[in-house]
Amino acid sequence: MTTSPLRNLAPEEFAPEVAYLNTSSYGLTPRRTVEAVTELVRQGATGAHANPGSFESFDLARAAYGRLVGVGADRVAVGTSVSVHVAVVAASLAAGSEVLAPEGEFASLVTPFSARGDLKVRYVPLAELAAEVRQETALVAWSAVQSADGRIADDAAIRAAAAAYGARTLLDTSQAAGWLPVSAGLYDYTVAAAYKYLLCARGTSFLTVSQEAQERTVPVQAGWLAAEDMWGSTYGPVTAFASSARRFDASAPFLCYEGAVESLGLLESLGVEAVHAHNVALADLFRDGLRALGHTPVAAPGSAVVAVPGLGDRTDTLARAGVRVSARAGNLRASFHLYNGVGDVERVLGALAG
Repeated sequence: MTTSPLRNLAPEEFAPEVAYLNTSSYGLTPRRTVEAVTELVRQGATGAHANPGSFESFDLARAAYGRLVGVGADRVAVGTSVSVHVAVVAASLAAGSEVLAPEGEFASLVTPFSARGDLKVRYVPLAELAAEVRQETALVAWSAVQSADGRIADDAAIRAAAAAYGARTLLDTSQAAGWLPVSAGLYDYTVAAAYKYLLCARGTSFLTVSQEAQERTVPVQAGWLAAEDMWGSTYGPVTAFASSARRFDASAPFLCYEGAVESLGLLESLGVEAVHAHNVALADLFRDGLRALGHTPVAAPGSAVVAVPGLGDRTDTLARAGVRVSARAGNLRASFHLYNGVGDVERVLGALAG
């Protein structure tokens, strides 16, 4: 393979011990994030601090995330998981409402709707999602990038179809935010598990809510953090919710958000556009190498995620060769991020050839 200028974008920030091509499962933790969390843990062990950490980390993280996805901090809620956020959206729908989603969609995005038991959840192929929106559709829920195979949805077409029928939109950016440019303000709701391409810890997640959607969504999971006056609402029911999307905040660990401030700051400093160009170039290089070896990856142009049907059983062999990938829906799935370089592509192709 010829040499390439593609190198790790932030080599000083990471210390991978393998060819790590598994960001779609979880992203590597930057050194600056490890240091921030370690310091907070140390503070919590001494008793010298009344409450190690602070709610300021929530606000700093929500603002940084908002900048990455193009919305103001007042439209961002924090939490611990995508399914918790989606459950709030599910609770806002009237009984009998139709929810439209792609076949094979990730469970956390669709289960809160099916679990209600009184909603009609309809699944169609991803490529047909826009065409399948109809008068009865109350909400369209889909992932910007499919977890199983890296396919990128035609978000613009789906939004247009939803708008034509007055359906709300819920976009899951868990496999996209951090490398694929996202404009969260174009959707009623977006959700993101931040432990993948956003490089945060598990237990960090974000929900964005448009102003219109906020007015018709009840914060059913709300606690005192959702109040306009938090410290004046610690006892008894909250009587005045925050006027911003903070009303949808779920109690979350300070450790996760202390680290999130650092991880999101790193991505901001590099720029999503630069990360996008880097990741996709490496993925395309891998696709070319796969074809040269006689393998046909799932068609997913422009994606940083590469899925190869029929090779899902090779993950253990690759792990022994120092390559970390994952198996999803029978596919070998490799996902590229800012700490990868051409050497990682060469290593996985060499292991597959061997």
